[in-house]
Amino acid sequence: MQSFVGKKANQRWLWHGIDHYTGEVLAYVTGSRTDEMFLKLKKLLEPFGITKFYTDGLKTYERHILPEIRQVSKYKMQKIERKHLTLRTRIKRLARQTICFSKSIEMHDIVIGLFINRYEFGINILVI
Repeated sequence: MQSFVGKKANQRWLWHGIDHYTGEVLAYVTGSRTDEMFLKLKKLLEPFGITKFYTDGLKTYERHILPEIRQVSKYKMQKIERKHLTLRTRIKRLARQTICFSKSIEMHDIVIGLFINRYEFGINILVI
């Protein structure tokens, strides 16, 4: 999920993996749209023993996920798109064309992290 800090040229991305059947967020990272950030997320997802990845067409996934366990599908990504809508609705700095925006990367990531930890995991502390 794309957002920005200060101006649109300073893009930030929320990478998260969800359970396809339950819709629960398993893990997330925030950062740039690079292979390095995806690999951080993939490492966080390893303990879950994921056997199938549903992704969009980003080449990063093609480079780091075996073709046998990866399926490119907009239809299968509806649950994650629904999560994005919830995040945009509840965290105004993620909404498109808004006057609410983050001025620092740290605050941007903290606000998103606090919300996900509370809303998805039921945790009231910040984990960075």
